[in-house]
Amino acid sequence: ILFVGTKKQAQEVIKQAATDCSMFYVTTRWLGGMLTNMQTIRKSIRRMEQIHSIAANNNGVLSQHKKEDSSMRRELEKLERNLSGIAGMREMPGAVFVVDTIREANAVLEANRLGIPVIAIADSNSDPDPIDYAIPGNDDSIRAIKLIVDCIAKVAKNAHEEYSRRAAEEHARREAERAAERAKEEAAGGIRRDGDRDRPRRSGDRPRRDRAAAPSRSARDSAIAAARKAVEATAAQAAAQQAPAPAAPEA
Repeated sequence: ILFVGTKKQAQEVIKQAATDCSMFYVTTRWLGGMLTNMQTIRKSIRRMEQIHSIAANNNGVLSQHKKEDSSMRRELEKLERNLSGIAGMREMPGAVFVVDTIREANAVLEANRLGIPVIAIADSNSDPDPIDYAIPGNDDSIRAIKLIVDCIAKVAKNAHEEYSRRAAEEHARREAERAAERAKEEAAGGIRRDGDRDRPRRSGDRPRRDRAAAPSRSARDSAIAAARKAVEATAAQAAAQQAPAPAAPEA
């Protein structure tokens, strides 16, 4: 879930709630294209990470020249102010939670364009039409904002933990099924060589011979020996027929 609230009353509440439930947030300024132009936003995030890496490798020094160092520090502060809350967002959020839909009209518009569900606090001056899940409330009161935001963050945290648990169980079940199938193949003697165990079959591969249908070595040798004896017997018989009959003894 992406939490969005740039008005002064909601900034700290949104940041704290999103951090507690390990979600993303925007609390300073909604940059145009944060959802619809993620490629450009990702470039800015990579630039911020690059400057962080330079500072980490040089003990906090960004450049040997004072003017360049000052310029890079101002750039880093601006990037952190606008993008630190979504630096880890690698894909589109599953939902967007908005405080004050009038102030965050661009965020609501981009979410609607991409088909992302919008959850928002709907005040008396808000238009509920672009909101998928409207929560009636006062978006100018810190206490009202905190009450609703904390409830959303609690639900998001519980759902995230439940999803992680189910994903771990599903992974363990699949691994157990693979292990059982592997053990079954080994017991049946149908396991292939280690080098070919995980290689997928290609259309050009020659079909494997059925080991059960192939004759054994001893049976093949016996057949060859029998055929050889039969040939020798036939040759001896033919030679006996062609030999001249012995002459009759004289009286």
